[in-house]
Amino acid sequence: MEARKFIVESSPHFFSANYKYKLMGLVVIALLPAAILGVYNFGVHALLIIIVSTSVAILTEAFFNKLKKKPSAVEQGSAVVTGLLLGMILPPTLPLWVPAIGSFVAIAIAKHAFGGAGMTIFNPALVGRAFLVASFPALMAAYILDGITSATPLQMLKLNGYQSAVSHFGSNMLAYKSMFLGNIAGSIGETSALALLIGGLFLIFLKVIDWKIPTIYIGTVFVLTAIFGQDPIYHILGGGLFIGAFFMATAYEGMPITKSGRIYFALGLGILTTVIRLFGGYPEGVNFSILIMNAAAPLIERLTIKKPFGYIKNKEKKK
Repeated sequence: MEARKFIVESSPHFFSANYKYKLMGLVVIALLPAAILGVYNFGVHALLIIIVSTSVAILTEAFFNKLKKKPSAVEQGSAVVTGLLLGMILPPTLPLWVPAIGSFVAIAIAKHAFGGAGMTIFNPALVGRAFLVASFPALMAAYILDGITSATPLQMLKLNGYQSAVSHFGSNMLAYKSMFLGNIAGSIGETSALALLIGGLFLIFLKVIDWKIPTIYIGTVFVLTAIFGQDPIYHILGGGLFIGAFFMATAYEGMPITKSGRIYFALGLGILTTVIRLFGGYPEGVNFSILIMNAAAPLIERLTIKKPFGYIKNKEKKK
């Protein structure tokens, strides 16, 4: 009898052998509007940052796959997404060796130290950025607009207050318009809420991501900032909330698999982001909020998973 070969891969599991590879391609397509706009706004150096970040991610992935003697096009696809995302959430003024270090840390430490694709606990791109923030805080806080050093909307809000931040744009409506279209200082791919919204809706329409997570996440930030007397529209349009909500909080490995668990997960993200922004010393809270909730995801999943019909606890069995 002929022996059959079975392929064992990490979740999610689908009948199509190349489904996950196509999935990564769809995420890249969804990120392109924001990435292209970021390069248009910040110039050639921004493009080089994205290229270096993505290239180092691919090379690091290839090195570890060869080391494990397990070449995988699927993992290479996830490396492209990680490198692209990392490049997009970095300031456009960085020396090129900085995104190279961050990308290596993202793949080597946040991904392969945990076993590779499908086994990561923390979002690799966010781990890479967090490492860079801790290692090079001055470089990671330097932003430009039209070639001139400028603070981001959230930095202005944190340092000078709301009225001063709005007066920088001229009015509330002009501030909203600038943040929605991307005419602000910030990281390369997170300045335009419109471009990120287009990409996010594209993934939701194709059912690549769960719409509940970004909707509840953004909605929670909106409601809580309003309760604390802040401008909720300013908060959801400024900073990295849209790229975090649509492209990072929805990563399969870092969120609970249960439907109710994802709701609690998104609520936790919104609460943490608001607390860090309003009461912490850091103007942005998306990065660390997602990493914290990634760590909490297994516990949330355990508490919200449905018990099988007829399930009896061990204590009851002993009786």
